Amino acid sequence: MASVHESLYFNPMMTNGVVHANVFGIKDWVSPYKISVLTLLYEMTANKTNLPERRRLNKLLLPLQQGPDLALGQFLQLVEECCPQTAYAVKLRLHEMADGELKDMEYFFSTLPTPFTAFDSEAYKTSVVGLFMRHMLLAYNKLSFSQVYKLYKSLRNYYHSHYAKPSDGHVGLPALAADDSDMDLTSTEDTVGDRTDKEELDTPLHESELQSDNTPSKGPLSQKQAEYFLARQAYLLKNDENKALRPAALQEELNNMLKFNPDFAEAHYLNYLNSMRVQDIFLSAHSLLHYFDRLILSGNEGKSNGDEGYGRSLRYAALNLASLHCRFGHYQQADLALQEAIRIAQESNDHVCLQHCLSWLYTLEQMKGSDSTVLTEDSVKMAAHFCLPYLASLGIQSLVQQGATQGKTAHKLMDALKDTDILHWKHSLSELIEISLAQTTSIWRMYGKSTMALQQAQLLLNLSSLEPVNFGVHQNNTEAFAVALCHLAELHAEQGLYCAVTEIFQHLKDQFPPHTQHAKLWMLCDLKIQFERNMNEGKYHLAEPLVTAISALNTTEGLYRKSQVLKALNRSAEAYSILQRLQVHCEKTKCTEIIIRVMLSTAELHWESSGFSTALPLLLQALSLARQHHLQSLASETILHLAFTQLMLGVPEQALIVLHEAMEPVLAHGSVLDKGRAMLLAARCQMAVAGFRPNGQGRPDLHLSAFAVDTLNEAAAYFFQLNCKERLRDVYYLQARLHRCLGQTSHSNKSAMLFRLLDQELQSRAPPISMRL
Repeated sequence: MASVHESLYFNPMMTNGVVHANVFGIKDWVSPYKISVLTLLYEMTANKTNLPERRRLNKLLLPLQQGPDLALGQFLQLVEECCPQTAYAVKLRLHEMADGELKDMEYFFSTLPTPFTAFDSEAYKTSVVGLFMRHMLLAYNKLSFSQVYKLYKSLRNYYHSHYAKPSDGHVGLPALAADDSDMDLTSTEDTVGDRTDKEELDTPLHESELQSDNTPSKGPLSQKQAEYFLARQAYLLKNDENKALRPAALQEELNNMLKFNPDFAEAHYLNYLNSMRVQDIFLSAHSLLHYFDRLILSGNEGKSNGDEGYGRSLRYAALNLASLHCRFGHYQQADLALQEAIRIAQESNDHVCLQHCLSWLYTLEQMKGSDSTVLTEDSVKMAAHFCLPYLASLGIQSLVQQGATQGKTAHKLMDALKDTDILHWKHSLSELIEISLAQTTSIWRMYGKSTMALQQAQLLLNLSSLEPVNFGVHQNNTEAFAVALCHLAELHAEQGLYCAVTEIFQHLKDQFPPHTQHAKLWMLCDLKIQFERNMNEGKYHLAEPLVTAISALNTTEGLYRKSQVLKALNRSAEAYSILQRLQVHCEKTKCTEIIIRVMLSTAELHWESSGFSTALPLLLQALSLARQHHLQSLASETILHLAFTQLMLGVPEQALIVLHEAMEPVLAHGSVLDKGRAMLLAARCQMAVAGFRPNGQGRPDLHLSAFAVDTLNEAAAYFFQLNCKERLRDVYYLQARLHRCLGQTSHSNKSAMLFRLLDQELQSRAPPISMRL
């Protein structure tokens, strides 16, 4: 659920300008960097450039004016990327001033065309550029002689410090040693000048320091620079976290900002968002509490949000604290904070805050594993009553999720999602449209409809956002996109397209680095795919270490995978013990899919002890559960297990009839492994019905045997696609016996040779073919 103070992402500076003037003690100042920007504006006016370069320079102007001071190298690099000719002209102009005398800088300011005096000026007087030029000229004209001289010295140091760096790759004019001894002012003049600074302007000159991308500035920022910095970083944290500063760099910038004013509320809130990125519970809670403390103490909340600003801050502080504890799994603390927020909201009769509280209340109940259907339905009704479409849609999506786990039919869930989609498009709720598509993808995957899931995932990935995109943000790093890409990776892995899977995960790693909050999704998905691939290829020694990593991200999945490895290593007793514990746990948490898979694995353990009749009740219970919850994929897999059990019990005709029921959905939506297993089982049933005997006795039906040959060839193609060598060995063994029984000696010898080569390569005893599916 989105943060309650979502507006802070787009406009973090919620207090008035007086606070920020007190924050930094700077309202107007001229710095060497600002002179560089003025030089750029002068050269843009004096020199004509082509239209594409002009557009790029115009787009660059606003960040240069509003952003923090840049080093000269960074500034020239940005200008050169837009227009190399203008960058060279700016460099020459700065060289004339820095290597000249004080009168050269004064001459530049006197000849600078202003939008108020020059008729040929391209900058209109009320434009951003025009106001900036007037702003700088007024500030420069108010400077005393000593201040102008200090500015000139700062400009020389700013210019020469760039070219004096030996490691700098830029080729420029040689740096000159600054000899300021002949222009030193007396200490009395400096004192008078400093006092004049405070009395006349209250604007101490800001000497820009060289900074790189990883080194934040150490000096104070102006009000506009702080506003621009906080707005940009908060927006990027919400929409494209990769383009925001790294957590450590952003933390250093915020510490530097708070050093000048510890009561700067919005900086504390951005510090809270940054701490959430790295899952720092202590610092995030500390920053969140400081944010609301400063907001209340400043007295500005009431001005910006109407009456009763003090109480509003308190209840939203408690609500945000509850959401913070929810994210970290501290359910008891979250419940206490939520109850406090509800109490304050009820006292203030704040219906909007109460609706947010109700939404978090049913979310908290879901996290605890309790049934929150009634609470969710009440939340949807009240949100619709108070015209809160965002909360109403979130409630309906939550009900759809609960309905999917409780076995609701697909058409009812899709109808509900269709109604919410109408609401989303009506109110342009882009974020909820993405969530709806990701949820639809997950539902189709759960039902076993891989084609529909693939369609919905592609629809989401090709969706154009409805929100205005700033700062070059593409808005494809949300949780919905991560879920869709993970489903896409799983679908490709099921078809054996591991090269495509690698590309998808590389994109996920780039878009969701390990320190981001949604990185766990692709990490778990990647580990599960690696585990399944190693298990299919018989590399159990590689699959076993992955169990620990999976357990760290999801305990339930880790336990299930551990039982699979133990079963493959013939440690049946340990595997059975884990499966029993896992089934008890999943019955409490109502995880139906894992319960069915546990039942199937338990039945396979019974097969190893030839307890086929013992496995039948488990399989029938699993089939009933899968059909009750409309899980077609698991139902088809259960039918394969039932058909295999019936084959082993000596009724191949009945097994073949049961198998035909699952063959169509398996071939349409199943994975390559399931298709191969189904074909192998069908061939064995056909061989048994044809009268084939392992000892070679009897005359098999040639017509059915020919069908079995074709079916085995198709199964071999599927297993070869997955490099599933152990199952290929079983196929080659059956092919050799079947061809020999049919008198096809050459085909039998070829299959026997392939079997022999695989058996030598695997260097492991082949398990009895009658003991596994």
